[in-house]
Amino acid sequence: MKAVLGGVLASLLVAGQPALAGEYATDGSVVGECLMAAARLYQLPPDLLVILLNVENGRLGKVSQNTNKTVDIGPMQVNDTWIGKLAEHWRASPEATYVALRDNFCANIEGGAWILRKGLDEAGGDIWEGVALYHSHTPKYKQEYLQQVQAHVLRLRRQAEIELAEASAADGR
Repeated sequence: MKAVLGGVLASLLVAGQPALAGEYATDGSVVGECLMAAARLYQLPPDLLVILLNVENGRLGKVSQNTNKTVDIGPMQVNDTWIGKLAEHWRASPEATYVALRDNFCANIEGGAWILRKGLDEAGGDIWEGVALYHSHTPKYKQEYLQQVQAHVLRLRRQAEIELAEASAADGR
């Protein structure tokens, strides 16, 4: 799977950004800048953030109710169980943290990146275990999430291959 991830990651920011850009900024620059800043801050592959952003499929202002009575907030669908820890990390009130996660794209991405970094650190750097821990510590839900992420990576890989083939064909005309 590392080979698949490596092959796909190079094109994800470019491929993934336009779909997101329309919702957050007219030219996509805010999306890219926030993703790159969070990736630098937490030493993460920016393309991995793009993958999770697409898998989570959240939106600004979106709060999703979970069956366990928690909610997922904003573009990265940050679970509200993280609000206390994020508030402490940001030196903000829980209320301000909630509003920022819900309504501020960059804050939501930064919060999600911080959670991902925590998961990767807990996993001893194992990228897939860290991604699974971003979602849950329950084995069943970790496995289901990894399957979603891997399916998304494979879809993006197929899409990139098609687009490369089309570009090559167009260049040959």
